[in-house]
Amino acid sequence: MIERVLALPAKRFDRALVTFLTQDEVKALLAAPDRSTWTGRRDHALLLTAIQTGLRVSELTGLRCQDIRTGADVAYLHCIGKNRKERTVPLIPQTLKTLTAWLKERHGMPEDPLFPTIRGGRLSRDAVEWLINKHARAAAERCPTLGSKRITAHVLRHTTAMTLLQSDISTTVIALWLSHEQESTTRGYLHGDLRLKQRAIDRTRPPDTRPGRYRATDRLIAFLNSL
Repeated sequence: MIERVLALPAKRFDRALVTFLTQDEVKALLAAPDRSTWTGRRDHALLLTAIQTGLRVSELTGLRCQDIRTGADVAYLHCIGKNRKERTVPLIPQTLKTLTAWLKERHGMPEDPLFPTIRGGRLSRDAVEWLINKHARAAAERCPTLGSKRITAHVLRHTTAMTLLQSDISTTVIALWLSHEQESTTRGYLHGDLRLKQRAIDRTRPPDTRPGRYRATDRLIAFLNSL
């Protein structure tokens, strides 16, 4: 009986395309927090960390001051991920510089939250989503395309994956980076950006043709309009 139940095919359902931010949208979002204030500097550091590392909300809020690690060759964040799994994520120089400056201002003990509330406690998931939404609305005034997207912490995680994918990083490495249980989860990002498919087409073009999409000449357009 159990074997018959397990043999039933899974229910089919529609899969929406992955929502992620372009580089212009990322710049606008990171510029939105008012860095003349303590909360603005905290929010900027948190957003930059989320976009560069792809951490889940629970991993971001669980970061402690001691979780910024620097070695001889690499700087990284140590975090406790899904299912209590320990993992590390490398930091690029820009993120490390921002976090180092924030850590000095934070003046926290090693076990204290890296991104605290005003009272020093740990930010909640709702608080993180609220501040992302707040800064996304402000950023939309500078970058209108943000207005058509619902920006969440998971969208920032998608942005990390798409940035890596657009840099020709393999889905195997991205799966390890994001701590996906299965690589098949990561392959969904392949459908998220039309430019990836265009690059694939360009690589298969005949050697005597130019890359890119076909553009009709003005003469051809005028002829077609006259029909």
